[in-house]
Amino acid sequence: MAGDALNGRILVTGGAGFIGSALVWALNSRGIEDIVVADVLRSDEKWRNLVPLKYSDYVEGPVLRARLGQSATAFGEFSAVFHLGACSSTTERDASYLIDNNTAFTRELAGWALASGVRFIYASSAATYGDGSQGMDDKDAAIERLRPLNMYGYSKHLFDLYARRLGWLDRIVGLKYFNVFGPNEEHKGDMRSVVSKAHLQIGETGKIGLFKSYDAKYADGGQMRDFLYVKDAVDMTLHFAEKGSAAGGLFNLGSGEAHTWLTLAEAIFAALGRPPRVEFIDMPATLRAKYQYYTKADIAKLRASGYDRPITPLAEAVADYVGNYLVPDKRLGD
Repeated sequence: MAGDALNGRILVTGGAGFIGSALVWALNSRGIEDIVVADVLRSDEKWRNLVPLKYSDYVEGPVLRARLGQSATAFGEFSAVFHLGACSSTTERDASYLIDNNTAFTRELAGWALASGVRFIYASSAATYGDGSQGMDDKDAAIERLRPLNMYGYSKHLFDLYARRLGWLDRIVGLKYFNVFGPNEEHKGDMRSVVSKAHLQIGETGKIGLFKSYDAKYADGGQMRDFLYVKDAVDMTLHFAEKGSAAGGLFNLGSGEAHTWLTLAEAIFAALGRPPRVEFIDMPATLRAKYQYYTKADIAKLRASGYDRPITPLAEAVADYVGNYLVPDKRLGD
């Protein structure tokens, strides 16, 4: 199904969330509207992400799970599934919930997709890499040695291991998103990007707060991340379902570059036309042992799969996000 995976009905789980709604927007931009969106809306504001988008049906995640468990054709036939739905909170402590929601549900959905001949693309996570001491190698054989630092990362890692053990990884795609930022993340609260938080902080105080470093190898603000604009993230994601893409396995999705928090802060102030004002603040003690000081995606495997499009430079991406979405308070598709 890889050759025509975007030519039929498409299921997007987590479709009201950050990357999920951006993916629906990108599908709409390609003229695709026969999309079933699954999510759990509850009482936050992520429903607003769906308002400008075009899709054929919406279903709550637990309903999707229950009905597919009863009948594989409960929602008709699909050509592709983008499974982006998960609890993505890195501070979630309920391990039983994470195992059920992030690991078991993914296993059920992948099994259903494979049995139905449907292209299955799912969100793993760069959180599976832990502190990075075991490398950030997206070769499938390297995953045994990884040690995630939080339960969220472990719940994702468990499915990666399960898929490899069953021999599924050559037929499905797991995407390890690095630090994705951009429009449609506002509902995420404390889990949204520093760009989103900083825009609000600057408006209120004229400055932003960055965590102090507790590692002598990194100066305050010198901690580094691979920041990826969400528009690039969804373009990379769709690459694995586009005509001719039959790649399988785990793939890092990032910019392939590491930038300091100070560089990011300067880009945010520049986008707002204001001089930089940064204050370094104490990191909560509960985060210090789990903090990643350096992330950089090796995207050679992504490039080898045929993805050859340029990646938006950080300053340009921040300027687009701040100027076209944060300042006017717009979402993708508005």
